[in-house]
Amino acid sequence: MSRRENKSVFILGASVMQIPAIKIAKELGWNVIVADGNSRAEGAHLADFFEHIDLKDREGLTEAAAKHREEEGLDGVFTAGTDFSANVAWVAEKLELPGIRYEVALDASDKSRMRRVFQDHSLPSPEFLSVVEGDELAPVFESLDLPVVIKPVDNMGARGVRRIDAKEELVAAAAEAFGYSRCSRIIVEEYIDGPEFSLDALVYRNQIFLCGLADRHIYFPPFFVEMGHTMPTVVDQMAQDEIIDVFFRGIKALGIHTGAAKGDIKLSPQGPVIGEIAARLSGGYMSGWTYPYSSGVRVTEGALRIAVGLPPGPLTPVKRHTAAERAFISIPGVVGQIYGDETARQAADEVFLRVSPGDTVRFPTNNVQKCGNVIAVDPLRSRAVNLAESVRRSVFLRLDPACDETYQFLYGDSETWIPPAFSISNRLNIEYLENMPEYISVEGDQQSSVGILALPALESENARDWHGFTVAEGLCAVCKFAGCSLESEIGTSRAAGARVPGHRIVLGRVFWTGFLKGGVQGGVWVVDRVLRYPGFLEKSDVFHGS
Repeated sequence: MSRRENKSVFILGASVMQIPAIKIAKELGWNVIVADGNSRAEGAHLADFFEHIDLKDREGLTEAAAKHREEEGLDGVFTAGTDFSANVAWVAEKLELPGIRYEVALDASDKSRMRRVFQDHSLPSPEFLSVVEGDELAPVFESLDLPVVIKPVDNMGARGVRRIDAKEELVAAAAEAFGYSRCSRIIVEEYIDGPEFSLDALVYRNQIFLCGLADRHIYFPPFFVEMGHTMPTVVDQMAQDEIIDVFFRGIKALGIHTGAAKGDIKLSPQGPVIGEIAARLSGGYMSGWTYPYSSGVRVTEGALRIAVGLPPGPLTPVKRHTAAERAFISIPGVVGQIYGDETARQAADEVFLRVSPGDTVRFPTNNVQKCGNVIAVDPLRSRAVNLAESVRRSVFLRLDPACDETYQFLYGDSETWIPPAFSISNRLNIEYLENMPEYISVEGDQQSSVGILALPALESENARDWHGFTVAEGLCAVCKFAGCSLESEIGTSRAAGARVPGHRIVLGRVFWTGFLKGGVQGGVWVVDRVLRYPGFLEKSDVFHGS
């Protein structure tokens, strides 16, 4: 591709997901104008011109674009990884720049309109019902069988999306979904079972070029949280062909003749089913990172070129590596300290840290609430996956022990839908835990240290938490970060095989309750809480409610 072309592009968004586009456009020698509602967005300083405009303000965006066209010229409008592909089309249409029509972009943005297009073209997509805020919800169960999925029609990142398994859940779930809809509309659709895939494509003069097919890793029902994706997919070639065919037919049905398309496709027992097709490149680190790492093709560059009226350039992959992206998350609380991020940056190809000390964190119900992501690349899939999963385990968010939200999560009845980090299956361990004291006070020299009563058959437990720790690995991590030791019997340490002179407190079931529920974070939080508040365990209501 030519490296110097005197073009000017208006990019909507200046967050992490738009940084590849900003950087590539600058590398091409283009004039780059960026708009974002956040004046401190990460990519704002990279642009030639920054416009502080809410991306929902299409009139403001149009005025800014017209101003720049008049002053220094403007050749195209672009976004990636945002909800605002319709506003890209609006501005481009008003200024007669390359792109799809605004109505086409609405069909590819509004999930209700999108579903109708797919139905009109006999494409496989879920049966659905559109609901406006204030409408009766009872007709939902006359039209659709449980389980169903509820979604705002105009949001991304799985915000406000959840599965409904019982009628009693619908009202609260609908209220949550309406809260994420700018137009106060939601859809309720049939639940489609099966693995899910992400796809990207570029479209130039009605010709579609596939630019990535990845396996998505979705967890934590009734929500749909993507804990990572792996590029390329390992699904068999016949299934790939069927998925790609449905994706391409969906692009054509929507009328996307120029630009980019991003698809979420499920492979049901009956075949591929379209979850969504948007008129933009994907977010989630796929178009900007994992596909270029995997293929050697900068799909964002091709999309930018199309946006300013140029052909996309070469799109044939020049390598076939595996790029594995994995997310790390947190239990509820406030971040106190962050460990391991610099080491992670040295080990992985990319590390994205999305939280800082002092930030409030929660267990994710959508893809915006995750705490960070890592990407590892290798010619061998197993090595890329293992490295990504190892690196994400090396990043540790230590929570503030003063935060009662963490206490309520570990020992109260808040957010009971969240699965425990670990489950114990060995009968010996279960019986030992049932008979274990909450804690034991031990006289000794080390008045500020804590020990943990170990289970007798730790290595037999195969369960893994949401980051991939086994029970034994998780306990080792707790000891490392909290500076405590495992006790096989009172006063006998299993840390480095040494005998510790004595602990003020040896934690029993009170530790295991927090650790099994909250994983490494929960275990460290319990130790930190005990050390910070020495009288905390002596209150009879601390772990049993008042």
